[in-house]
Amino acid sequence: MRSLVGVSGLDSRFWITRGASTLTWTTRLLQGLLAVAFIGFGFLKLFAHPLQVDAFTGTYGYSVSFMYLVGAVELAAGAGLVLGFWQPRVALFAVGVIALIMAGAMMTHVRSAASMRTSVPPLIFLAMALWVIAAGYRRRARAR
Repeated sequence: MRSLVGVSGLDSRFWITRGASTLTWTTRLLQGLLAVAFIGFGFLKLFAHPLQVDAFTGTYGYSVSFMYLVGAVELAAGAGLVLGFWQPRVALFAVGVIALIMAGAMMTHVRSAASMRTSVPPLIFLAMALWVIAAGYRRRARAR
């Protein structure tokens, strides 16, 4: 059993452990960044921030109720990523949902002929989500 750096007798997937690879820490960092971002995005949509309402209804042609649905899903996925530090299967499910949301966002941006400036962030978040998915499957394959 690996012990925590500076704290003996404890073991967790979340805390800094001896022997954790750079890939593991990169994945944890990306998972944390995605969690914070999507919890924030979810709250912006659920609290009907004027920029979100304008983008969903005016630019993309979606309804406000769809914005609330997307916000709830983003908030739940972000919370799932936080829980995923202790339950890796939850993280894989949550990041899969985020990848689907970002794929949909990319299609929405292409369909609405949005500028490249607004199309890049969903692509970056999609790449981050795919990294976490690939690392999670790699870790599960190694555990077998």
